[in-house]
Amino acid sequence: MDPRPPNLLLLLSSLLHLAQCDGTQPSYIIDSIGLTILPGNTVLSGTAVTLRCQVSISHDNIPNLTHTFELTWDNNPIHSANTAEDSIEYHLNPARAADSGSYQCRVKVKEKSKTSYEQYLNVAGLQTPILHLNSTTHYESDEFLATCSAPEEKGSFVFRFYQRFRTRPPQKLKQLPSKWNSAEITLVLRDVGDSILYCEYEIYLTSGAKHSNSSNEIPVLVKALFIAPIMNVLPSDEIFEGDIVDVVCKVVDPPKNVEVEVFLIKDRTILKKGNVALSHRFRVQEGDSGELVCKAERGNAQKETYKNIIVKELFSKPRLIVTPTVIFEGDVFTLTCSSSIYYPDRINNNSMQFTISKDNSTSIESDTYEAVAAADKNGNYTCEVRITSSARVFVKESPKLTVTAKVPVSKPKLSVVGGTLVLGKPFQLLCHSDRGTLPITYTLYKPNKQTSPEVRVVSQPGEQAVFSCSAIHTRSDLNSFLCHAKNGQNKGPETESGQQLQRSTNIIEPVSKPALTVQPNTREISEGQPMVLVCSLQRGSPPFSFSWHHSGREEALYSNTSKKMEESYTINDVQREDGGEYYCVSTNSANETKHSHRVRIRVTLAGWKKGLIAFFCIFLIIILILAFIFKKCLRQFKRRRTCELSVKSASTKVERLSLTQAEVIEVANATPGMMGKSIWSEPVSGSDSDDLNSVTAAEPQYADVQTRQADPNREPVKEGTNTVYSEVRNSTQGVPVQAEAGSMECPQANNDSSPHGDAGHHGDDVGHGDDVGHGDDVGHGGDANQCDPSVIDEHIVEINNGTDIGE
Repeated sequence: MDPRPPNLLLLLSSLLHLAQCDGTQPSYIIDSIGLTILPGNTVLSGTAVTLRCQVSISHDNIPNLTHTFELTWDNNPIHSANTAEDSIEYHLNPARAADSGSYQCRVKVKEKSKTSYEQYLNVAGLQTPILHLNSTTHYESDEFLATCSAPEEKGSFVFRFYQRFRTRPPQKLKQLPSKWNSAEITLVLRDVGDSILYCEYEIYLTSGAKHSNSSNEIPVLVKALFIAPIMNVLPSDEIFEGDIVDVVCKVVDPPKNVEVEVFLIKDRTILKKGNVALSHRFRVQEGDSGELVCKAERGNAQKETYKNIIVKELFSKPRLIVTPTVIFEGDVFTLTCSSSIYYPDRINNNSMQFTISKDNSTSIESDTYEAVAAADKNGNYTCEVRITSSARVFVKESPKLTVTAKVPVSKPKLSVVGGTLVLGKPFQLLCHSDRGTLPITYTLYKPNKQTSPEVRVVSQPGEQAVFSCSAIHTRSDLNSFLCHAKNGQNKGPETESGQQLQRSTNIIEPVSKPALTVQPNTREISEGQPMVLVCSLQRGSPPFSFSWHHSGREEALYSNTSKKMEESYTINDVQREDGGEYYCVSTNSANETKHSHRVRIRVTLAGWKKGLIAFFCIFLIIILILAFIFKKCLRQFKRRRTCELSVKSASTKVERLSLTQAEVIEVANATPGMMGKSIWSEPVSGSDSDDLNSVTAAEPQYADVQTRQADPNREPVKEGTNTVYSEVRNSTQGVPVQAEAGSMECPQANNDSSPHGDAGHHGDDVGHGDDVGHGDDVGHGGDANQCDPSVIDEHIVEINNGTDIGE
């Protein structure tokens, strides 16, 4: 029965239901995580240790909250658990040194996780190792098993085995790494006597290595093995070849119940094998001298003894020699076989028999052999001597002697390396004989007598006698080369001259400097004419390459290959741009490019162009003469004409100024607009502009005029702040006409009145009969003054500020 009140349960269920119906996420927080090591952070090896990890979480009544615990040791996971409990425990029972290290607990709740502080556990002490031997009494060099173990420890081990003597410090016998807590090893003790064996181990931890104490000590007895053999050689120490010898090898008083084997050995060859003892009989021969070894073995223990025997020879091994030592085909050679007797009292000279054999097939019973050297006489010769003494037959054979007759050197041949010789360039000569036994000495004599001959010795197959030669310039120089070939001291050299080189060699003569000629033979050519450029050579070996060039162009004009020593290039229609410097280039297979001298060609105009230019010049001169005559007549006509200038005052008071001739000229030449507002460039407004078009210009004549004094009471008319002076002439209609810059026109007087018109300035217009200033008329009903050719009457009108003229 639930002890809680039913109303409280109902309330909690309702709240939980409301929370589930509400879509909000549950809230929680990991407050803390604690890791505790019991009974403490430092314990002795073998102690039971408990690791406790506890978490504290705050939440809003989340049901069935699950915790994921993970326990790590030196960052390596060792335990994990999913539980609703807020703590877990992990036990180390018992804790060993290998369990030492840093421990940490990590808790994950839903999407959040947290880690505790690290706790270090130090397990002090290691278990004392245990040593076990399968036997404690051995003979020297016997093998036995030793086991060292620490059954309660764990980790990565290194075991070490030691031997200690009473009078000497401990000696390490073996070291063995192991992943397990024990190690077994085979030991061999060679020192005779009593000793003590023990072992130790070492564990490697993250914090470092820990060493154990020494194990239990086990006394060991190593007994000496008395199996040293003895050896006797019978019948005596003085032994001659052919004698029968007995060799005895045995072990005296071997240990009981011990199996001992003995061996008779010579030059690492076992002659015989036996148990405890052996006897070996044999007839000694030449070459049996040497060291005999008698060896006894029991297990890994070995004992041995040595005895040196010397076998004396009754006679020497035969020796085969050939004379002469250097043999050429056709020479006579002799083979001689000989042997020396060392003990005449044992051997009779008359009993010696000699046999000379060739390639183990042909035999001649004699101590000498004579023949003429040839190919069929070449081979391996041996000599055999046979002696009978005391019913014993002794046979000895000489070493092989190889007889090979040398082949005399054949007449050498001279050839140019590559087969091509370019005159004027260095080259190489090859001197070669088709037949002849190596080594062959080649000597080359060159055309220059002051140059010492060059020598090449060819001693290996594939070698060649190649000589470097300086350049020659004529074919005949090849005849002066001479080659000697020799391969024997007593043989004369074979000789070959260079005359054959001209027949067997491709001799190339470089091209000479080409000559460029022009046809026609002139340095000036008219446009449209053909021009032929001829490039010719004096020397060289065909084929030739020709090319023609213009100094002003990068690319060649034309190029071709020919066997002829002269080629040409034609320009059919010469143009002005074809003028300039020309040259030609030539080469051949010698790859020496030669340039000709440069020829400058001047291209002149064609004949019809020259005639056209002459006609045009004459025509131009005629035009100029006619223009000059026309201008002169026109001036005379203008001088006869008269001009009249009529100027009225622009105000009620007109001041007339008489100008000198110099002043008139200065005003006439002045640039319009240089003295204020000029009327020379002002157009005539209204209808008066049409009348001005009919004015006939006349060249003004200048003369000295009298200067009239201006009215001192009259102020000049100003426009703005500048005084404006204008020169006004009357047209035929009485309208003032502007004079062009640098000249004055004198129109004929005309008393016709011009129509009136309004210029938009309240009647202050000039040339329309209206008043200028205050109503003074200018050009309407005024007097027309005639222009005298010698006197020009100029009227300077002062214009009031704001009055327009001619607009």
